[in-house]
Amino acid sequence: MRVRVEGDSMRPALLPGDWLLVRRGAPVRPGDIVVARLPGDSSRLIVKRAAWRGDDGWWLESDNQRASGRRDSWDFGPVTDVVGRVVLRYWPPRRRPRTAS
Repeated sequence: MRVRVEGDSMRPALLPGDWLLVRRGAPVRPGDIVVARLPGDSSRLIVKRAAWRGDDGWWLESDNQRASGRRDSWDFGPVTDVVGRVVLRYWPPRRRPRTAS
């Protein structure tokens, strides 16, 4: 499946507007970026980093804990509904290097 990144919670690894290829049902390991259903609103998907798996599900974290509107397992606890693992960021094809001002 394809997913578009919104928000800043996964900066610097992923930026708003990035498009991802997600393998549904793929095995997940700590450190992988995954797509999961938002607890409490299963119609919404979230993109997070899998930190560890406990008895109650995966602990998912944002890379950018200071992002406004950020929500992850620190807010809602372990997640049981992990849809798949991100295998590729395919758009944009290249990022331009930032220049110092």
